Amino acid sequence: MADLPAFIAVETGEDGGLPLAIAWSLDDGRIKHTLIQPDDSWLDAEMVSLGDYSLEELASIGISPLEVIRELETDHFNATLYTAGVFDDEAALSRLFDTYGLDPFVELAPAESLYPDLGPSDWARARNELFGELGLEPMRPEQEVEVMLHLHRRMRDED
Repeated sequence: MADLPAFIAVETGEDGGLPLAIAWSLDDGRIKHTLIQPDDSWLDAEMVSLGDYSLEELASIGISPLEVIRELETDHFNATLYTAGVFDDEAALSRLFDTYGLDPFVELAPAESLYPDLGPSDWARARNELFGELGLEPMRPEQEVEVMLHLHRRMRDED
């Protein structure tokens, strides 16, 4: 697989910023995905939105925020990761890192910046069309990353 950029997506609760699930691509085009166990400090608020998940599901199936950080560090230390939602994903990642007083070691950039000849609205339209073609949901991080990988391959093949 030649020169695939790294893509990332984070699913958050409706209140934004509470990371529930995360996915990123690996150099070979595979996708790593996991649910995230909420840290106790994240659950202080009376009304915390867990999206489609239950607290029990996140606690039993998810991995700790520190494990997420370690995995991300192993796969993408000092890398630029491309995302469809820079501000939302940045806020969610900041919450992960802030929990442990760590500085983020990855930089996020808008995925559409990979295609300077394509306008941002054209990239967004192509992304939305691909979600429909593949029958995937934009709210699921692993599906978001899959669509960005497919779209990148499609754009690269058109060059």
